[in-house]
Amino acid sequence: MDRTLVPTDDMNDVEARLRMPLVDAMLTQRAVRRVEPSPVDDRIVLRCLELALEAPTASNGQNWEFVVVKDPNVKASLAAQYRRIWRLYRAFRPRGAKDGETGRVLKSVQWQVDHFEDIPVLVVCCLRGGWRLPLAPNPPLIMSSHYGSVYPSVQNLLLAARSIGLGAALITLPLWSNMVARRLLKLPLGVEPCCIVTLGWPKGRYGRKPRKAVGTVAHLDQYGNQPWVP
Repeated sequence: MDRTLVPTDDMNDVEARLRMPLVDAMLTQRAVRRVEPSPVDDRIVLRCLELALEAPTASNGQNWEFVVVKDPNVKASLAAQYRRIWRLYRAFRPRGAKDGETGRVLKSVQWQVDHFEDIPVLVVCCLRGGWRLPLAPNPPLIMSSHYGSVYPSVQNLLLAARSIGLGAALITLPLWSNMVARRLLKLPLGVEPCCIVTLGWPKGRYGRKPRKAVGTVAHLDQYGNQPWVP
C-alpha cells in the first residue's frame, strides 16, 4: 500500500513525503474528488500554500491570495452555487462524449457535487489587481498573462498535495457567479476569485492515467507539421 495515502498529522512525516521524486508526483497526479470528511491539519494546508508561493508570477508581482474555507456555512453556500451550475452543465453537455473514461469523470464529479459540504478544506485561489484593457491589440493575451500569475502556484499546490497524499482537484464551477462568490468570501473589489482546490484525505488512489502520445499534440515550427507522430 502507498503509505503517502495514509492520513497523517506528523509534520516530520509530511516533510518526508514531500521528498517524493518530482517525476513520480507528476506521473501519478490526477484529480482526486472523492475524499474523506476527516479534518486536514492546518499546518499541512499552510505547508502546501508555502510551496504554492514558490511559483513564478508576472513581473514578480506575487499577487496571489488564498482563502482557506472550512466554515460549514460558507461551504454550503458554495455547494449551492456548484449544484446550480452543474445542473445546467449536465443539461447542455454534448451528448457525443459517452466513452468509459468520460463516464467515470462525470460520476466522480457528481460525487463531489453531492458531498461538497463534507470536503474538509476548500482553497479559493485569487489574484489581486484586475486585468485592464491597455493600448494593446490583444485583450485575450492580456488576460492570459494576468491569470498566468495564479495557475503556476495552483499547480505547485496540487503537486504538494499529491506528494503528501492529499486528494486534490481544481474546480471552477462554484465560482461561476463572480458576484455571489465575492459576497460569500467577503472579497474586496481588487481581489478576484479564480479557482478552487479541494483538499482531503482520499477515498480513492493516485496513479497513472490515460494520456495522448506526445507526438500527436507536438508540432514542429508550424501547426500541422508533426514529425513525432508514432
